[in-house]
Amino acid sequence: MIVEQQNELYPIFLKVHQLNVLIVGGGNVAFEKLGFLLKSSPNAKVTLLAKEFDAELLILAKRHQVKIIHGTYHYFSLQNQHLVIGATSNKEVNKIIQKEAKVRNILVNIADTPELCDFFLGGIVTKGNVKIAISTNGKSPTMAKRLRQLFEDVIPDDINSLAENLNNYRQTLKLSFKEKVTLLNQLTKSLITE
Repeated sequence: MIVEQQNELYPIFLKVHQLNVLIVGGGNVAFEKLGFLLKSSPNAKVTLLAKEFDAELLILAKRHQVKIIHGTYHYFSLQNQHLVIGATSNKEVNKIIQKEAKVRNILVNIADTPELCDFFLGGIVTKGNVKIAISTNGKSPTMAKRLRQLFEDVIPDDINSLAENLNNYRQTLKLSFKEKVTLLNQLTKSLITE
């Protein structure tokens, strides 16, 4: 009997414009992580820490007012941080970042090392107020990317108008929570049957 693995991750949507995010690293991986974060949350409060930074990373950081610190990682780098992403090319430094973040109860993501991660940066589809997150449980970022592309093509561009109209309608209802849920479920059922 084959036991199928299940993705145990719980998806949440963080207000990273209100949280302090530290990315340790100044190369391609840091660029990828920062780009992914800013694509979804352009006003994220991010600090980049590295001895040296690729030019492309600096351009992206300056475009989004990302704080840049030239230096090496140390325990005090984690002060006042809510999330940390280890994106250095040094596996030992990344392991130290993970251990020290855990001691401080800071959520951590270590690039390309799923076993050292509290969270993953999955594929995200955004159409106005509608946002869909896709996770492969760290198994295949490429698959998450392809699924994101599929959903971007399938979900209509005007889905945000529908979300706004449904919200406005919901605000006018003078029903109990349960009655609202039942009514709105009936009203939106056609979204998946057409």
